Amino acid sequence: MSARAIMFQGTGSDVGKSLLVAGLARALAGRGMRVRPFKPQNMSNNAAVTADGGEIGRAQALQARAARVPLSVHMNPVLLKPQSETGAQVVVQGRVEATAKAAEYQRLKPGLMPRVLDSFARMKGEADIVLVEGAGSASEINLRAGDIANMGFARAADVPVVLIGDIDRGGVIASLVGTKAVIDPADAAMIAGFIVNRFRGDPSLFADGMAVIAARTGWAPIGLVPHFADAARLPAEDALALNSPPPRKEGARIRIAVPILPHISNFDDLDPLDAEPGVEVVRVRPGGPLPADADLVLLPGSKATIADLAALRTAGFDIDMAAHVRRGGRVLGLCGGYQMLGRRLHDPDGVEGPAGSVDGLGVLDVETRLTAAKRLVEVTGETADGVPFTGYEMHMGATDGPDRSRPFARLADGTADGAASPDGRVAGTYVHGLFAHDRQRAAWIERLGGAPSGLDYEAGVEAVLDALAAHLEKHLDVDRLLTIAR
Repeated sequence: MSARAIMFQGTGSDVGKSLLVAGLARALAGRGMRVRPFKPQNMSNNAAVTADGGEIGRAQALQARAARVPLSVHMNPVLLKPQSETGAQVVVQGRVEATAKAAEYQRLKPGLMPRVLDSFARMKGEADIVLVEGAGSASEINLRAGDIANMGFARAADVPVVLIGDIDRGGVIASLVGTKAVIDPADAAMIAGFIVNRFRGDPSLFADGMAVIAARTGWAPIGLVPHFADAARLPAEDALALNSPPPRKEGARIRIAVPILPHISNFDDLDPLDAEPGVEVVRVRPGGPLPADADLVLLPGSKATIADLAALRTAGFDIDMAAHVRRGGRVLGLCGGYQMLGRRLHDPDGVEGPAGSVDGLGVLDVETRLTAAKRLVEVTGETADGVPFTGYEMHMGATDGPDRSRPFARLADGTADGAASPDGRVAGTYVHGLFAHDRQRAAWIERLGGAPSGLDYEAGVEAVLDALAAHLEKHLDVDRLLTIAR
C-alpha cells in the first residue's frame, strides 16, 4: 500500500513550516506511524551530513530526528547554498552538481524535477506518511514556471496542501485569502486546509478570523496554534533566526563574542552554548565592536570564506580581534573561521570567485588552499586535552603550516585536525557540532573560568520535540490532516 503524503506551504518565509513539520513528525511517530520528512528544494547554509556522505538542510535533519529515523539525502533532494560572486552551490541528492546564479538556476530547475520525484518516491517507499515542506511563499507567482518547491511539486506529485499563515506578523487574514486570490485556480484547488501559527492571547478573539478565512477560501480550518516559546531551543533553519538573538543573560559569567558575517553557515554550532545558563553568546553585527570583556571570540563557519574575511575587515572586527589576542584572549575558528585565522588563503581555481590569494588574520601560522572537492563526513575523536567529541566536517579546501604540529584534535581514525598557536590561546578546527557534546562543552566552560551546569543538551532537544508534538496534538486537528493526506 502506497504511503500517504501531505504538503505544508506558507504565505511567506519563516512562518513556521519547518517547526510544524518537525512537531507533526514527532506526534505521528508517537502514534506508531512510519514518518519521513521531505523538502523538494531548500535554500540554506545550515546543512547536516548524512551517513552516506551527502548533505541536506539542517531543518530536514531535525525533522528526521523528530520522526526517529536516520538522515537520507532523499529527504532534501535539492539544496541551494548561497555563496558570494559565484551564486549558489546546487546540491542534488546530497552532492554538489553546479554553481549557479539566480537566473541560471531558474533555467536549471525544470530539469531537476525528475530527481525530486525520484527522491519523493524513495521516501514514500519507506513510510506510512510523508510530510512535505514547501519553500518561501506559495504566492510567488513570478517563480511559478518550472517551480519544484511549492505548487509545481504538489501538482506533479499530486500531494494535497495545507497553507500556513503567521499571525505574529500581522495581516494573516489578507495573506491567506490573498494567496488564493493570486495563484492559479488549479494550484488553489490543491489546498485543502489552513493553519494560523504563532497566536498570542485569547484564542476566542480570533474565532471570527478563522471563520472568515474559511468562508473566503473554502479551505478547512485545521487549527490556531499558540506561540511555542521553546522553539528557540531547537536549531533554526536559516540565518533569519539571527535577526532575533537571545536576550541578555545578566548573571552569565562567560561571554563569547561571535562576529555575524554575511555568509555565516552552520551557525547552530552556537545553540548548545546559548542553552548554558552561565554563558552569554553575544552576536555582533557589522557596525558594533566586539566586546572588550569577551572571554572567547568565536569565528563560525562561512560559505564564502574570502568574501566574509573582507567583510570582517570592513567592519573593523580584525582590529578588535587583534586587541583581544594582545590582551591574552582566546580565539576559536570553526571551519571557514579556522581558515580566516591563518596567514594566507589561496583560491587558485576561483572556487569562491576570482582566482587569487588574500592575507588571512595571521593569528595562526597556517595557510589554506581552497579546492572544489568537498569533505562531508561524521567524525569522533578527542581534543588535545583528551576530551572526547562527536561532530561532522563539511568543508572545501585543505589547511597546512607549522601550527598544524599542534593539532586541535585527533580523530578516531588517527587523523590530526586543526591547529593551535604556541600558547594554545588561538585554535582552529574543521569539526562542527563540538559544543553539542556535553563533555566537550563543559571543558570549554571550565577553560574559560566558568562552572559547567551539567546540562544534557541532546536530552533537552528531545524534550522540546516531545513538548512540541503535544502542543500540536492539542491545537491542531491532526486526524483531519491524516484524512486530507493521500
